[in-house]
Amino acid sequence: MIIPISSVLSKDEVALFRRHLDNANWQDGCLTAGTQALSQKQNRQLDVDSKLAQQLSDKVLHALALHPMFISAALPLKILPPMFNRYDGGDHYGFHVDNAIRIVPGTSIRLRTDLSATLFLSEPEEYQGGELEIEDSYGTHKVKLAAGDLILYSSTSLHRVRAIEQGQRTCAFFWLQSMIRSHEQRQVLFDLDQSIQSLTQLHDHQHPDVVRLSSSYHRLIRQLADT
Repeated sequence: MIIPISSVLSKDEVALFRRHLDNANWQDGCLTAGTQALSQKQNRQLDVDSKLAQQLSDKVLHALALHPMFISAALPLKILPPMFNRYDGGDHYGFHVDNAIRIVPGTSIRLRTDLSATLFLSEPEEYQGGELEIEDSYGTHKVKLAAGDLILYSSTSLHRVRAIEQGQRTCAFFWLQSMIRSHEQRQVLFDLDQSIQSLTQLHDHQHPDVVRLSSSYHRLIRQLADT
């Protein structure tokens, strides 16, 4: 399950984020690396306890809550507050799998990492290299999206950030626990919901086919969802 989601942030919102982040104090990304990732990780991150990180994180969460395709694809139950990283020349993050359990900073709240997400805050032409490379059963996928766009993928996937050859790559990243544990079931629900949305563009919400499919969708949610 690898799903690109466009326009999570508008270009104006991206510009605002960048004005703040380009003047922020960044720390060594290894300070937050786990044992497996420590030897693979070379980047910088914004201190999660800083006021700026918390303000920007809240803005991302607000944007996600208003984005229907994100909700449809993720069916989120818990979202780890987004964090921010930066890759300069030579920076990289080698192949790794994300930890299965994360703790929300400053709390005792734990979440299962079903899905990983990267929200791009740099335009593709601002840097060379730096692609997010994700491996799944269909092969290897290189991802480099427009600023404001997000990529959502299974946290069980082996993935890396290729070395930056030139320029600078800034992103937000986070993990979430979905109401639907199974990736296969979540994909079926996403496909069904997208079909309902397409039908709604052709007919009104009261059309019999729309009503029937919507009813089936919500019956499945009731059967499968953890709340």
